[in-house]
Amino acid sequence: MTVVAAADRFRADYAAHRASEGRAHKGAELRSLPYLRSGPLARQWAVRARSFEALMKIVVRPMAKRANGPVQMLDLGAGNGWLSYRLAREGHRCTAIDIREDDIDGLGAAEELRRIVHFARLTASFEALPLPDRSADLAVFNASLHYATDLPTAMAEAARCVRSGGCIAIVDSPFYGDSADGEAMVREKRLAPGLAALDCIEFLTRDRLEDASGIAWRRHRVRYPLWYELRPLMARLRGTRLPSRFDLWTAELP
Repeated sequence: MTVVAAADRFRADYAAHRASEGRAHKGAELRSLPYLRSGPLARQWAVRARSFEALMKIVVRPMAKRANGPVQMLDLGAGNGWLSYRLAREGHRCTAIDIREDDIDGLGAAEELRRIVHFARLTASFEALPLPDRSADLAVFNASLHYATDLPTAMAEAARCVRSGGCIAIVDSPFYGDSADGEAMVREKRLAPGLAALDCIEFLTRDRLEDASGIAWRRHRVRYPLWYELRPLMARLRGTRLPSRFDLWTAELP
């Protein structure tokens, strides 16, 4: 299978998979994200809401205050555009970027939000962003960097597009303290029946990220719901591999 054919199959299969999980949020439910209060996905969104709040508090609002104006933000792996929508409502200039255009939770679903407040949409991969150099203040990998197929290229593209003194942020991607736990997760995932996937990196560690990007990263620990914070303890009690953490990771561009 060619790279293009594999990508097309991934898009179609992933959209169908997301629909089966109930992720085709519409109307008030879509507008509420990441504050989804009910339904089977509410617990997952409670985690993402904490990441969003950390991003706003630690990165976006201080950046806007320093600039005394709006932030130019790239929403990388934007999906249905909820993050761009949230920031655009605060007056920031946002471009939602994803390889998927479907109306399940790809860029097609973002049209509903764009009727309320404008933000740009762009279909592209992380490894080939059709954007000018130094055109953004902030690039956010939005629950998405683990889907990169070439981490050094994805990081180089994000760095190319961000101005000196700007920031790259990573939210809601799985990080492991020990790469052996991440590799164990990948083996488990590949043994289970599921999607036809691209050859994604699947997980991150600090060393993996810094080796790929050539820049220093800061981890901002996010306080997640209690059930999430207890997962390492439960894994030790069960004798299983340690789980990943999300948190907020940032790097300032020189």
